[in-house]
Amino acid sequence: MESIYIRSNEEFTEKVIKADSPVIVDFYADWCGPCRMLAPTIEALAEEGKAVYKVNVDELPGLASDFEVSSIPTVISFKSGSEHKRQVGLADKKTILGLIE
Repeated sequence: MESIYIRSNEEFTEKVIKADSPVIVDFYADWCGPCRMLAPTIEALAEEGKAVYKVNVDELPGLASDFEVSSIPTVISFKSGSEHKRQVGLADKKTILGLIE
């Protein structure tokens, strides 16, 4: 399985902004308890073949700022390169999947 972790702005552009289908991005931090609780859900979606990625806000603070992520976890869905929907805080799998509908 391809890595779900985005490590650069360029990689974000390639995998999210230029994507042909809807994409879910989890903005998180390693020290964040709710983020760690959400991680298995994001990983399960990736294993099911959904286009999901994780962005560490400590490693890419500019990217988090670009999308006005001020609380984590924040999960944003993108369609045609633009933000579609957003979920702030811990959420279940059904809620996360609802972001791409």
